[in-house]
Amino acid sequence: MQASSQLKTLQIMKKLIALTLVAFLGLSSAMAQQVDLRRKISVSGTAETEVTPDIIYIGISLKEYLNGKKKVDITALEKQLYAAVQKAGIEKENLTISNLSSWNYATEKKKNPDFLASKQYRLKVSDLNKFNAILESIDAKGIANTSIESYDYSKIESLKKELKVKALLAAKEKAAYMVAALGDKLGNVIEIQDGGDNVVQPVYRNFAMRAEMADASSAPEIDFKKIKLNFTVNAIFEIK
Repeated sequence: MQASSQLKTLQIMKKLIALTLVAFLGLSSAMAQQVDLRRKISVSGTAETEVTPDIIYIGISLKEYLNGKKKVDITALEKQLYAAVQKAGIEKENLTISNLSSWNYATEKKKNPDFLASKQYRLKVSDLNKFNAILESIDAKGIANTSIESYDYSKIESLKKELKVKALLAAKEKAAYMVAALGDKLGNVIEIQDGGDNVVQPVYRNFAMRAEMADASSAPEIDFKKIKLNFTVNAIFEIK
């Protein structure tokens, strides 16, 4: 009985070993089949350009001031600003109030007779020349300061797509002449990797026009620069 039991146990162990060996060989075969033995070339392509921002947001701060004993009211300055914006052909929706310190004007006036109200505006323009014309139409002493808040390019998304396609084609061209140098031919693309967005916004010299420094005969000069876009695409091609 004991010998018979040992024999059965041995037979079962042999079957288990055989099954394990078959499974191992099958896995090894599958792994061998997954190994990519194709000859490949990995390259990168780039494309870049510069564009002038056509969406510019400018902050304008107006403040009442004393002309001798007479105060130039914020309402008069505001009317000048709106009239200048309209004359420049800019939609009124592009001029908004971003901050307001004159909301409690009556209360402050009682506390402090010398209180001077101020308002901050945000103006959207596509041409800075129009902005210069607007400033020239406003009482210079009533302009506390101006600054560029932000900027953008209206067609930047379509431009990104165009540049990435150019970068990919540049990668293909590079791969083709490198492979041709070895007497081979370029095959189909195996993998494409987007190198990400690289948009360098222009840095403006912050400009300001203060009441005590204002010159009614000239608008502030603005150091205007372009938006730089640079894109990289990495690609792997088969070598035939």
